[in-house]
Amino acid sequence: MLTCLTTDTAANPDACVIWLHGLGADGHDFAPIVPELQLPPSAAVRFVFPHAPAIPVTINGGMAMPAWYDILAMDIDRRVDETQLRRSAAAVLELVEQQMAAGIDSRRIVLAGFSQGGAVAYEAALSFDWPLGGLIAMSTYFATADSLAPSEASRDLPIQVLHGSQDPVVSEQLGLRACRALEQLGHVPEYHSYPMAHAVCAEEIADISRFLCRCLALN
Repeated sequence: MLTCLTTDTAANPDACVIWLHGLGADGHDFAPIVPELQLPPSAAVRFVFPHAPAIPVTINGGMAMPAWYDILAMDIDRRVDETQLRRSAAAVLELVEQQMAAGIDSRRIVLAGFSQGGAVAYEAALSFDWPLGGLIAMSTYFATADSLAPSEASRDLPIQVLHGSQDPVVSEQLGLRACRALEQLGHVPEYHSYPMAHAVCAEEIADISRFLCRCLALN
């Protein structure tokens, strides 16, 4: 089981957001975003921020750093170790099942991921055997689009894709390519682009908040 940082916005949460960080970061990276979302005061949401394990990363000269999977090259196709990616997705789904066992309906659980974490979120959310509340993919790419075994439960999954138009790390072209792949699977992703680099901006946080309120019926 992954180690995690957990924040509840109120007692007895009835919804959950599992948020995956990017390469070289950890679960603390996005924890400060919770109050910035400005969710309704009545919302009782559990935010879970897992920590990726430290593993050797090829594009980092083989040095170990927190990573959900190895990245073999920085070309446009983002060559990655899909076995490791799927192992991380399975570990994330264990966290989902843990929240379900705690009494939270799967349809009130949202997966969110930034960059490398977003690639894992794509795989996890679209392959899970239970319907989830939503998927948020930030500044990322759909690494397993050609090999995904989609679950019937994900057919109506609400999906939000967000990307910076000036991203030098993960080109916006990859975010748009992910949307096309999602559409080929029958999804209708909500896409937003922002004049930013490989980062998160205030306008994006506001869009995420609206998406969460809609998916989780927060008011």
